[in-house]
Amino acid sequence: MDMKARIAQELKGRTPDEVVELVVYNCRSSDGEVEGLTEDYARLEVLSVVNVGLSSLVKLPPLPRLRKLEASDNTISGGLDALAERCPALTHLNLSGNRIKELSALEALNLKGLRSLDLYSCEVSTADDYRENVFELLPQLTYLDGYDQEDNEAPESEGDDDDDDEAGPPGDEDDEEEDEEEEDEEGSEGDDGEVGLSYLMKEGIQDEDDDGDYVEEVEEEDEEEEEDGGLSKVCDIYCENLSCPGSFNLKILPVRRGSCSRWWGEEEERRR
Repeated sequence: MDMKARIAQELKGRTPDEVVELVVYNCRSSDGEVEGLTEDYARLEVLSVVNVGLSSLVKLPPLPRLRKLEASDNTISGGLDALAERCPALTHLNLSGNRIKELSALEALNLKGLRSLDLYSCEVSTADDYRENVFELLPQLTYLDGYDQEDNEAPESEGDDDDDDEAGPPGDEDDEEEDEEEEDEEGSEGDDGEVGLSYLMKEGIQDEDDDGDYVEEVEEEDEEEEEDGGLSKVCDIYCENLSCPGSFNLKILPVRRGSCSRWWGEEEERRR
């Protein structure tokens, strides 16, 4: 696909003046120049034309709001004065992997707001005192190839901003936290209404202990009955009289007959 067709495809139903960020990929420039990009993209702030076969930026249209240009892995060797004329708001420029050989090619980058310049894998980056010379040539620069003059790495501010945009509008994170709190509350309510496994296991252990106590109590009662001869109380005393109307149980005490006054009286009546 040619570069012009790719740019038209990336509009995705928008008009050029609605595009703020444009990433052009998987295409080639037919003549090494910028194609399909016009001054109608007046609101464009970020442009990526990585590895699309550009050899020059001369035909870059005026882009007054462009602040970041990614043009690495092309064959650009000069003509950078077009950037100074048409992109006055440029702050970040990536020309890594191009064919810039001489420091003199960078003199055209007299952009007051240019803070970051990347020239990785360009022949110019292999020259003696390369970093010192570039910082001297372009004193407005803060970072060259990702580091300042004291070799401090540049913060990934642009990446952070992109992450914020992908994360959604402000307030989404707070909404997510509120949803998590509501889920936690619902979970706690569910715990109140249901018995947990640990609780059941604990109750089971206690029941086993209680059963043991019950068995011990029954055994103690049996032992007491064995000590009493397995007897039940009949009338007001323990008795062996099976015919006594006061007998309610067959468990009797083996004592001498006549110990019960009631039985003794009835026996005398029968004898008469």
